[in-house]
Amino acid sequence: MPAGLSWPEAAALGLLALALLVTLCRHLWALRWSLSRDRASALPLPEGSMGWPFFGETLHWLLQGPRFHSSRRERYGNVFKTHLLGRPVVRVTGAENIRKILLGEHTLVSSQWPQSTQILLGSHTLLSSTGDLHRQRRKILARVFSRAALESYLPRIQKVVSWELRGWCTEPGSIAVYSSAKTLTFRIAARILLGLRLEEKQFKDLAKTFEQLVENLFSLPLNIPFSGLRKGIKARDMLHKFMEKAIQEKLQRNSPEDHSDALDFIMNSAKEHGKEFTMQELKESAIELIFAAFFTTASASTSLILLLLKHPSVIEKIRQELISHDCHCTSDISLEKLSRLRYLDCVIKEVLRVLPPVSGGYRTALQTFELDGYQIPKGWSVMYSIRDTHETAAVYQSPPGSFDPDRFGAGRPEAAGRFHYIPFGGGARSCIGKELAQAILKLLAIELVSTARWELATPGYPTMQTVPIVHPVDDGLQLYFHLLQPSQGHEA
Repeated sequence: MPAGLSWPEAAALGLLALALLVTLCRHLWALRWSLSRDRASALPLPEGSMGWPFFGETLHWLLQGPRFHSSRRERYGNVFKTHLLGRPVVRVTGAENIRKILLGEHTLVSSQWPQSTQILLGSHTLLSSTGDLHRQRRKILARVFSRAALESYLPRIQKVVSWELRGWCTEPGSIAVYSSAKTLTFRIAARILLGLRLEEKQFKDLAKTFEQLVENLFSLPLNIPFSGLRKGIKARDMLHKFMEKAIQEKLQRNSPEDHSDALDFIMNSAKEHGKEFTMQELKESAIELIFAAFFTTASASTSLILLLLKHPSVIEKIRQELISHDCHCTSDISLEKLSRLRYLDCVIKEVLRVLPPVSGGYRTALQTFELDGYQIPKGWSVMYSIRDTHETAAVYQSPPGSFDPDRFGAGRPEAAGRFHYIPFGGGARSCIGKELAQAILKLLAIELVSTARWELATPGYPTMQTVPIVHPVDDGLQLYFHLLQPSQGHEA
C-alpha cells in the first residue's frame, strides 16, 4: 500500500487504475480493427462498435437477441460493423445490399459459418464447401430434393404427420409445441430422409444427442472442458458412431423392398457424377441433412401453429380452399395437388416472412468491395439479415408487422420481388431443401385444419427468441389439441 494512503483510498486508486487499463485495452482493440481497413480503398469502414477485446459483442448479441441488431441498425444504419464469435463482422440489411452479397457468391464473397459450426458439422458438407467443390456437391445433393424424390417422400411424411398430430390430440394435458415439432421433424428426417430403422428409445436418444449438437453450433471456438464446443464435439462423435453403424447396415441390407431415401439418392447421384462418397463424407452428409431438415422446419412448424392460432379467419380460409379442391385430408396428396392450393401457399410464405426460422447468413469477403457507401475489407465476415430485411422492406403494402397472407396473392407487388423476401436465402447458396420444407409445412397445415383445433394452455402468448433460430422462449408455447368431430372440419 502506498505510504500515506488508507485502505479505502488504496482500493479506490486500484479500481481507477483497473478502469483506465480496461478503457485503454478497449481503445487499442478498436484501433486494431480501424487499422485493418483496406488502404487501397478510399471508402470508410462502416460505423459501429467492436466491443471488448476477444469477446467483441458476442455476449451482448446472445443476451439481447433481436434487440441487439435492431438497436444498432437504428443507430448506425443498414450496414454496420461489430465483432461476433471471434471475428470482425459487417451486419447488412436491405434488399439491394443483400442482392449484391447473395449474387456475389464465389466472386465477392464465400460462405462463412462460425468456426464452431465448421468444426461440428465437418469439412465434407455442402455448408463448408466452396467454389467448384460446392457446385459439385450441390449437383449431387439436388437428387435428394428432385421432384421424383419429393413425390416418394410425401406419403410417408403424411403418415408421420398424421400419427404425431393424433398423439397431440389424445394427450390428456397440454403440448409443448416446439418440443413436439422437433420430435415430428426429427422423425421425418431420421426415418424418411435417412431410412433409419429405430426403436422408440433409440429414436429419443438420437434426437437428444442431435439437439445437444445443434445447441452448440454457435458457441465460442474454445475446446476446453465444459465449453459449448466441447459438448458439441462429444455429441458429434456419438452421432458419427451411430451413423457409421447404420450406414454399414444399410449397405449390407440393400433390400429392393426398401423405400429410396436421401442416402440412396446421394450415393447413386455421386456415382453418376463420377464420385464415390467415403464413409466420413456419408456420415457428415447424413448429419447435415438432419440439421437442414430438423430444427429449421420445427421452428417454422411452431410458427405456423402459433400464427394460425392468432388468426382463426386464416384457418377458415384454408378449410374453404380444401373443400373447393375436394382435398379434405393428406392421405392422397401429391405435389400437383399441393400446387393448386394457392391460398395455403400464401399462408406458408407469410409465416416464413413474419418468423423466418433463420435470422440471417454468414459470408466472408473474398475481396474488398463497396456496400452502401462503405468498404467491406477482404477477409471480414458479412452477416446478412433475413429478419430485418423482411421487417423493413418498403415494397410491402400492408404493414410489414401484420400477418397478411394475401400480400402474396396475384397482382400484389410483394409477390413479384426477389430479395426483399429471402427466408431460404438466394443465389448459389439458396436452401436446396426449400421445396421439401414447404411441402412438410403444407401437409402439417392441411392435417391441422382438417382434423384438429387448438387453444392456449397459458394466459398469454410466449416471447419468441431468434438466436440461433426462431422459437418460443423456454418452450413457452403450451397448447391443448383436440380432434375435430367429422363435421367440424368442413363447416362453411
